[in-house]
Amino acid sequence: MKTPNGPDLARMQSAVIEMLSAIGDDPAREGLQDTPRRISEMYAEIFEGLWNDPRDYLKVVFQVAHDEMVILRNIPFYSMCEHHFLPFHGEAHVGYIPDGKVVGISKLARVVEGFARRPQIQEQLTSQIAEAIMEVLKPDGVAVVIEAEHLCMTMRGVKKPGSRMVTSAMRGNFKQSAVTRAEFLSLVHGHH
Repeated sequence: MKTPNGPDLARMQSAVIEMLSAIGDDPAREGLQDTPRRISEMYAEIFEGLWNDPRDYLKVVFQVAHDEMVILRNIPFYSMCEHHFLPFHGEAHVGYIPDGKVVGISKLARVVEGFARRPQIQEQLTSQIAEAIMEVLKPDGVAVVIEAEHLCMTMRGVKKPGSRMVTSAMRGNFKQSAVTRAEFLSLVHGHH
């Protein structure tokens, strides 16, 4: 039941049955009988970024004589830690300085979502978003800040709920100019 450029649902279901047996449960018991199908469908959804290229969302541009910051902040996202396969979730803040080309604002959120829907680490997610925008739009600069809570740290291991990791990726003018970087961070964090 493999879809073009998609997951092998039957293989995932077999793997879930094996995992349930390996942890000592009975995959045939009433409560678990449909679990392998549900999990495989869920993974197909939450990992759909593996077979879609988020850069594609940035290909429709508008020529605009705007050379000041464009910021979309508080973009909620959910991703899956590639180390423990537990979720991490939070908000992304994305800004860029156009060089004659802008994209529809929803496209920035779609880029975040596209890269988040893969097994990930937050540092890599932050960089992938910034690099995709730099590569496709070729703006004067890109800034991305992500704040997230990681269930691999809050529900297991050190068990510190409420802890949030913050990562940033600065490119172009945001990296080169402390003033530009400070303006972005002020606009993102100064008006919650």
